[in-house]
Amino acid sequence: MRKGELTRAAILDVALELSSRDGLEGLTIGLLADRMNMSKSGVFAHFGSREDLQLAVLDSAGERFASHVLLPAIRQPRGLPRVRALMEGWFDWAHQTEGGGCLLLSAASEYDDRPGPQRDRVLHYETRWRQEISRTVQIAVDTGDLAADTEPEQMAFELYALALMVHHDSGLFGLERAIARGRKSLERLLRSYAPSLPAPTGR
Repeated sequence: MRKGELTRAAILDVALELSSRDGLEGLTIGLLADRMNMSKSGVFAHFGSREDLQLAVLDSAGERFASHVLLPAIRQPRGLPRVRALMEGWFDWAHQTEGGGCLLLSAASEYDDRPGPQRDRVLHYETRWRQEISRTVQIAVDTGDLAADTEPEQMAFELYALALMVHHDSGLFGLERAIARGRKSLERLLRSYAPSLPAPTGR
């Protein structure tokens, strides 16, 4: 990796840390330059504008999330093992963001009603992620691990809500407690979607 690429990566690391703590709207070129001991023009040389920097931070957060949550999950066997792995990775993601919170979740709140490139990028990652969850659920239906009448998008919504609550509670009530409740809720949700047992035949 070239020096310029290394510097850009280092800037993104700090920008991601600051954004996770203060939100993307709290991220400024001046603050980042101070933390990096660089001039504002030096930071601008790598990103061009504050908007470009914010978009790059969102992309970096999306890549890290995929590497930590999605990629390990798809290496697991198809069906419920993969669903559980996906959710365990998502719960564990709270460990990685402890002290600042998940940037992607906070960005969804920041830009949900603010049209512009940042909202478009957040919507892009949100849409892709929900599609991945739905695909994982559909595979579990196809393998017979979930009921045949399971609606993947609906279950994806419910799984998302569960993970959202874990991340919400982790900062307020403690990470381990939140994850424990998340796991308990996950098992209850999976049971509600379990295939029905065939009715016993009479003799």
